Amino acid sequence: MRKQAPISATSIPASMGKTIYPEPYASLVQGRLKRKLGEFFGLTNFGVNLTHLSPGAVSALAHSHSKQDEFIFVLEGTPTLVLGEEEFTLNPGDCYGFKAGTGIAHQLVNRSEASVVYLEVGDRTAGDEVEYPNDDLKATQLPNGTWALTRKDGRPIR
Repeated sequence: MRKQAPISATSIPASMGKTIYPEPYASLVQGRLKRKLGEFFGLTNFGVNLTHLSPGAVSALAHSHSKQDEFIFVLEGTPTLVLGEEEFTLNPGDCYGFKAGTGIAHQLVNRSEASVVYLEVGDRTAGDEVEYPNDDLKATQLPNGTWALTRKDGRPIR
């Protein structure tokens, strides 16, 4: 890989509402704009995303990882952190780490009238599984790193 000069994070291409979720879940993240900073620089051990949530948008379905840790740092706005059965209003400068294997589901929800901007960092430990306690979904990371979505009982999603 060749050296490159530092660049503005906002110059990295972004995807609006892109997700592996099927409908009706996919529409919930339509107001999410994600810039995959880590992928842009070829990082393979962890991911870093600069994420914007429009008013009313969610970061993801409430979920927990079996093997991959996650971390968020709020840059702008006041998202609501849904953490299991509890909710917390976050402010710029607030952060939170989600330890894998706890089974505690989490998501960010923008219930404000302004955009939310945050950094999310996650490791890429192989063999991860993601549980969605509020939805009939399960994600399993395949050996090639891609994700397979099924119903909780293993049935395929049609």
